Amino acid sequence: MPLIKVQSSISQPEQSVVENLLSNLSAKLAKHLGKPESYVMTAFESNIPMSFAGTFDPVCYVEIKSVGNMSSSQTKAMSQDFCSQISKKLNVDGDRIYIEFADAKGYMWGWNESTFG
Repeated sequence: MPLIKVQSSISQPEQSVVENLLSNLSAKLAKHLGKPESYVMTAFESNIPMSFAGTFDPVCYVEIKSVGNMSSSQTKAMSQDFCSQISKKLNVDGDRIYIEFADAKGYMWGWNESTFG
């Protein structure tokens, strides 16, 4: 049920870099949320035309969604952790990364021919 999706204006990195990033994000998201990693989905999209602060320098937009309620302390910790990791792996300045956190109601999240609520 948790999802972390990274969209970036950077050129497509090597497949091994992407797979390493997504594997690390998956494990860390599960840990931050206290949910089994077997439910975590990750996604990465590159080469997306994006601007930030009026420039086209490298930028990332990250979505983190989960069924339930994320606390402010969780989102703060995740922001620090994921911004740092994404910045290092993709060479995007931390101040050019936005993260959107979204709580989902269980009945609004489908899986395996059913929903979580």
